[in-house]
Amino acid sequence: MVDKYSVFSVMREALRGHTGWRPAWRDASPVGVYDVIIVGGGGHGLATAYYLAKNHQRMRIAVLEKGWLGNGSIGRNTTIIRSNYLLPGNAPFYEFSMKLWEGLEQDINYNAMVSQRGVLNIIHSDAQRDAYARRGNSMRLNGIDAELLDLAALRAKVPYLDYENARFPIQGALLQRRGGTVRHDAVAWGYARAADHLGVDIIQNCEVTGIKTENGKAVGVETTRGYIAGKKIGLACAGNSSRVAAMAGIRLPIESHALQAFVSESIKPLIDNVITFGAGHFYISQSDKGGLVFGGDIDGYNSYASRGNLPTIEDVCEGGMALMPMLGRARLVRHWGGIMDMTMDGSPIIDKSPVENLYLNAGWCYGGFKATPASGWCFAHLIARDEPHEVASAYRLDRFAKGYVIDEKGVGATPNLH
Repeated sequence: MVDKYSVFSVMREALRGHTGWRPAWRDASPVGVYDVIIVGGGGHGLATAYYLAKNHQRMRIAVLEKGWLGNGSIGRNTTIIRSNYLLPGNAPFYEFSMKLWEGLEQDINYNAMVSQRGVLNIIHSDAQRDAYARRGNSMRLNGIDAELLDLAALRAKVPYLDYENARFPIQGALLQRRGGTVRHDAVAWGYARAADHLGVDIIQNCEVTGIKTENGKAVGVETTRGYIAGKKIGLACAGNSSRVAAMAGIRLPIESHALQAFVSESIKPLIDNVITFGAGHFYISQSDKGGLVFGGDIDGYNSYASRGNLPTIEDVCEGGMALMPMLGRARLVRHWGGIMDMTMDGSPIIDKSPVENLYLNAGWCYGGFKATPASGWCFAHLIARDEPHEVASAYRLDRFAKGYVIDEKGVGATPNLH
């Protein structure tokens, strides 16, 4: 059976009818007591399991997924990666994640289609230019690439924006060339395969229905496939974090909202960057299959439903039309919704919970997908060593009580505005 993907293994299998490939990962069943149970088989959960197995002492690890891999937010996002953050709590973390993205495919031996095509934040006013210049300077002080483009440079790079009659005049852009996109479901599959090869049990169709505690310590989980004991339990449940944490009596400072993403019909290559609209919430790129992939604001009401609504579709499309009116000629062929776990300051939580041996990875808001490698690395570090990783040390649960919030957008404790 073939364990390693390479040009030689592909050629060899082509000559023998592709009979030597084995499944990418085992369909495991729960067995005995695990050293670590990860609840949530999305990108963050699978990355955590992989880095636990790779970076720390030998452990028996299980990942529990209530459905099938790729069914949650890891397969319901717009695939963007970037590290163009301003604040000290966020900048080192997301840059660490970007560096992990740059070596991910070689590390896990899987084609995740990492495409560093550049991320452009469009400028529409003098005040916004000042704000983006400040952000770019902060990025460069943190060793992160950033360029401020004037109108002429932006026009030469992306000539198809509405420069002549725009409702919000375009004045330039902030560019991070190392940003880009990654194939979202391939990230889940690649981490699952790599974790499985290191002995991690990936258990699908296994929904957690309860968390068992004894004397203030988490000792296992009740599931639809029976009770599973674990010495340590990590929650990486994205939009369902509040519901799962409540099983252990924990109330998280999180609201869940649906975030819709959209895909147009396939067209010839047009957009070779990621572009974000500075006068509204709209972002767009083009997939390898030709579809324009775009999104915008979350739905304003709380929801655990992976579906959207027509007013948000209208709002997102209005933003796109204001930036590039030619989008009106393309047909929208599908859209979907992922559940965003929105914290009070728009930044995540990677920390111990008030229940001993229970660990939290939650509150990722819009930043979950781009954070996947660093989130897994830092969460694995926390679980294995019982201390935060240095680049995630600001993501403490108690920062809301102590006033150490990391409010990247500056809109206060209003989750639906982040």
